[in-house]
Amino acid sequence: MDIRFLETLVTVFDCGSVAEAGRRLNMTAAGVAQRIHALEADIGAQLVFRSGRTIRPTPTAVAILDRSRRLLRDVRDIKSIATSGMLTGELKLGVIPTTLSGLLPDILIPFTQTHPKIDVQILRDHSVALYQRVQDGEIDAAITSHPPFTMPKTCGWSLLREEPFVVLTAKSLRMRDPHEILARQPFIRLTRNVYAGQLIDNYLRKVGIRPKELFEIDGFELIAMMVDRGLGVSLLPDWPRPWPEGLLLRKLPLPGRSFQRKIGILWNRSSLRLRLIEALVRSAQTTIKENPASATLRRRRPK
Repeated sequence: MDIRFLETLVTVFDCGSVAEAGRRLNMTAAGVAQRIHALEADIGAQLVFRSGRTIRPTPTAVAILDRSRRLLRDVRDIKSIATSGMLTGELKLGVIPTTLSGLLPDILIPFTQTHPKIDVQILRDHSVALYQRVQDGEIDAAITSHPPFTMPKTCGWSLLREEPFVVLTAKSLRMRDPHEILARQPFIRLTRNVYAGQLIDNYLRKVGIRPKELFEIDGFELIAMMVDRGLGVSLLPDWPRPWPEGLLLRKLPLPGRSFQRKIGILWNRSSLRLRLIEALVRSAQTTIKENPASATLRRRRPK
């Protein structure tokens, strides 16, 4: 299959007409139509519905358009790298919400300065969805939490940060024992639809605590605000600052202090943008090494 024929198909639907696609590709309308016919013959299916000057994609064309766009983008990236020697191209990076304002900017500033030709696109999503999107090739890499299972060898992983889980209470609560608090106080649970929520559920089962569950919520900051208002207590990772301002909270460490959420970069080892991903990982690791406080939270004594 000639990659130029795919480019012609995508351009036709992006432009909405064969004539405009021809102008953009510096071809005649007849040349564009000839390429479309050749592609249809190669694939063995009709790709374009024609009605006068109006065109629209067939179901077969709709099924392959997104994949074709990604393929064309990959080819352009490969050509750019081969001809310039400089890393260039598009890098789709997924991030979990708790890294957006703390960890992510620290990583992106030196990375974008070192690699100005890499176009980084940031996509926010929760950990479970990001894992699947990396596996499906929808995104190139993700700054996310490590899943509570062993990842396949097709996945690459680079640890960036370890966050201890803490029992979060209103400052006015006088109880001090973290397990007693979790067992006796109304509990605001992080949703089990994310990996941190699954880790919390596993921990509570392991230590034999059945909390008096009040809510199950998707959102660290919302939970912290509810705890501040005295609605209940929670168990959360001590995520990077900034936290919501004006909250009067206590963070109590768990016994043993070995229960942590691991934050890192996840990618698919078979990605066509592996060189871009490796550059991101190197830059992130250098950033963490130069700023050790970003890698592991220091534990504070409860006030």
